Amino acid sequence: MAKKTMKTTAKKVVKKPSSKKTAAKASAKSMNSVKKIATATLPKVVPGELATLLDYVRYATSRFIEAKLAFAHGTADPVAEAAFIVCEVLHLHPDQFENFAMARVTAAEGKQILDVIHRRVTTRKPAAYLVNKIYMRGLPFYVDERTIVPRSFIGELLDSHFSGDDGEGGSLIDDPREIESVLDLCTGSGCIAILASQSFPNAQVDAVDLSPAALAVAMRNVIDYGLDERLTLYKGDLFEPLGDTRYDLIITNPPYVDAQGMAELPDECLAEPAMAFDGGDDGLDIVRKIIEQAGDHLNPHGGLLCEIGRGRANVDAAFPDLPLIWLDTEDSEGEVFWVSAAALQGRGAG
Repeated sequence: MAKKTMKTTAKKVVKKPSSKKTAAKASAKSMNSVKKIATATLPKVVPGELATLLDYVRYATSRFIEAKLAFAHGTADPVAEAAFIVCEVLHLHPDQFENFAMARVTAAEGKQILDVIHRRVTTRKPAAYLVNKIYMRGLPFYVDERTIVPRSFIGELLDSHFSGDDGEGGSLIDDPREIESVLDLCTGSGCIAILASQSFPNAQVDAVDLSPAALAVAMRNVIDYGLDERLTLYKGDLFEPLGDTRYDLIITNPPYVDAQGMAELPDECLAEPAMAFDGGDDGLDIVRKIIEQAGDHLNPHGGLLCEIGRGRANVDAAFPDLPLIWLDTEDSEGEVFWVSAAALQGRGAG
């Protein structure tokens, strides 16, 4: 199948800093940011001024806008981030906010909410780290600074393109119940692997990551969802710990930020593990390895689903012969591709 016509314009080619130099720059930037925000102060709140959940969301939104925070960790704007924090402190699912928006907050609860708001502004850490939770497809997952905060489009694509339903998106498989084996590379906190286990109820799922710290977080989530009999975690470099095992489906959201992007990461991202972002000079160091080796680990009817962010132009240029199918979601265009096992056969060194 031929590739879809590109809808986006490639960025102007510029000389990018070496990937090896960006780590030191990012570290220095992080230290400078800490010094800068350590002195940040928030307006004093007089008892009784803020009463309802909505009051606290408005206050937090104003503070976040004032502080020029970045939002890329599960929420897209200051209002959504404020509502997320308020709900988490009050042990409410985000979907419940409207039901309680005008409910009054106790003094003790208000103090806890203000504390998280203050830490979000003064530390610039992602809100998910402050409350140790993130939602994907409406499901809660534990997260902390040992792993990147998950924000992938793959969960949505599993629903829209791998459900067996030829609806608006069109399914790439006939029946999700026929998928018997799934591999999640660069699993991080394990969220995508867990979502895959729910999308493919008859599949055994393997998940690999190079970081033992990230795998500890993933194991916590696997146990929380009672999947320790169906989902196996492996420590290693991509396919290395798997031997010659083959899968019906390989999914991955690998590090894909290029050197220029690494040098321009916002303060919030500097709190996350750099190895989860760094894709080398052009962002494709890990992606190349996956594409070259995936064919040796796929069953004949299988395929690879890979997220690449805004690196489509680089992928198309690096692999002009591959019949990639670029998939869109509600909030993304051409940031994830699908390629069949047949197209990947014979690419491995072996």
